[in-house]
Amino acid sequence: MNLNKDLFNLVVVAAAVAAVTAAGTSYLVLRYAPLGMGTGPVSADQARVEQITRDYLTKNPGVLVEMATELDKRQAAKQGAQQQNVISENADALFRSPLSHVAGNPNGDVSVVEFFDYNCPFCRRALPTVVKLVNDDGKVRLVLKELPILSDDSVAAAKLALASNKQGKYFEMHQKLLSEPGKANKEKALQVAEELGLDVDQLQKDAEDPDIKKALDEAKDLANKLNLKGTPLYLIGDRMVSGAPDDLFDQLKAKVAEIREKGCASTC
Repeated sequence: MNLNKDLFNLVVVAAAVAAVTAAGTSYLVLRYAPLGMGTGPVSADQARVEQITRDYLTKNPGVLVEMATELDKRQAAKQGAQQQNVISENADALFRSPLSHVAGNPNGDVSVVEFFDYNCPFCRRALPTVVKLVNDDGKVRLVLKELPILSDDSVAAAKLALASNKQGKYFEMHQKLLSEPGKANKEKALQVAEELGLDVDQLQKDAEDPDIKKALDEAKDLANKLNLKGTPLYLIGDRMVSGAPDDLFDQLKAKVAEIREKGCASTC
């Protein structure tokens, strides 16, 4: 159960009742008040109208559901429009940043951007799906955005993973950090690096490169602009999928096909 969603819907319903009651009261009082009546107290009429309105809504609760549904649609449309603007205005940083690693086909025709944290269980669950997408579709560009938001351990692992790019082992290290059990931290990242045959001393030096911090700062800034609430988040062109739903592969595949057929509504 989504408690935040349920609480939000209760607030919406309460607000709807108050709004409808107030609107009905204002309309009926103004409509039927005697001509010349001032703005003084109308408590008796107001109480009567409020009771009528409440009785109607109690007998017809579907009206409140329709109101809440319509509000959800309008808010989703507004949020979608805002996200489209953000994607268009930040297309270069999202899809073509030199600070981000690109897996799959660097010259592919559709870019899939993933924001992730190595200690995010949903990111770990989604890894096989993302790898399958890249392996099955040779024209997908996978743009990986390190967003270590869960802990300092995540930050340490992300810095070392980004540093491994200089030794040509980023995607391998990325997959091992997401797939092997245990917390991803500095010690785990160094262990993985050693298993992959990297120069561990050089890796730790490269992790302090200013470009590593720039990459992390850039991803964080983009996530804030997109109003990202958690990881993982996927941008398929200018379409969006959040979390790791059971049908993630089908959603990603469908949106890749949609971008190929229709292109992006905004710049991507």
